[in-house]
Amino acid sequence: MILVITGPTCLGKSETAVALATKFNAEIINGDAFQIYEELNIGVAKPSDEDLKKVPHHLYSFVSPSKTYSIMEYQKDLRAKIAEIMSKNKNIIIVGGSGLYIKSALYDYEFKKQTPIDMSKYEKMDNLELHKCLEEIDPVDAKKIHFNNRKRMLRAIEIYLANNKSKTELNIEQNHRPIYDAKFFVKDMPREILYENINKRVDKMMNNGLLDEVKSLSDKYGFDAQAMQAIGYKEFKDYFDNKMSLEDTVELIKKNTRNYAKRQMTFIRHQFDVIYYKDTNDLIRIIEDEKLLG
Repeated sequence: MILVITGPTCLGKSETAVALATKFNAEIINGDAFQIYEELNIGVAKPSDEDLKKVPHHLYSFVSPSKTYSIMEYQKDLRAKIAEIMSKNKNIIIVGGSGLYIKSALYDYEFKKQTPIDMSKYEKMDNLELHKCLEEIDPVDAKKIHFNNRKRMLRAIEIYLANNKSKTELNIEQNHRPIYDAKFFVKDMPREILYENINKRVDKMMNNGLLDEVKSLSDKYGFDAQAMQAIGYKEFKDYFDNKMSLEDTVELIKKNTRNYAKRQMTFIRHQFDVIYYKDTNDLIRIIEDEKLLG
């Protein structure tokens, strides 16, 4: 049995995972798309150094911010770690809020090898032209992608050109059945409290040196790096370009984080059979009552 502690940011997932891993002889695997990167620490709320030492953690801080890392690579790496931990007869806890990454690894997603596509025609288009093109190719995906998200629009168009089918059509063709015995858990927290926690966390991140961390990373890797697309990092571009005040930048991070939390919860509710828990002790009780772990 694999336990997945998921849900939106600011639920205390990492702390809960450490408590469970300590009690149930488990190892923890990262389920967050940006905690994989080295040097990104404050803005992605990685587990503390103290928690990392308590139990084995995997797939944290192992990719350079200069490199890209695909969902296909994550699928391969997560499945390899599952096999490795199972071979030691230890329990497995996946923790993180990147629902699509987690689902791609635990369900029968198939990623086809893609031949190089000439995207020069589309790279010359402005964002509105790109979005109009995407609406013609994949109207369902177009509704999910904002016209300012140029990277995602280009990727969706590239998928269509490579397969002669839209991403939506390709997803429908796959059944996406689970290939592991897994249970999904989300902490039950009222939205107003969650949003309050998000606002407080962003303020704490700023007090802990987020601005200096982003400045150092942007100087080394630039804001076009995949790693710098994380919320809490990308918003600083306009600040460093003298187009936005620091106060407005912080408020934008809070807003984007709240919006992301809402999208996370929507995806998780629709994609997984979720079990809600009140706090760590309640989750331990559920696990013991249901005899989910040995």
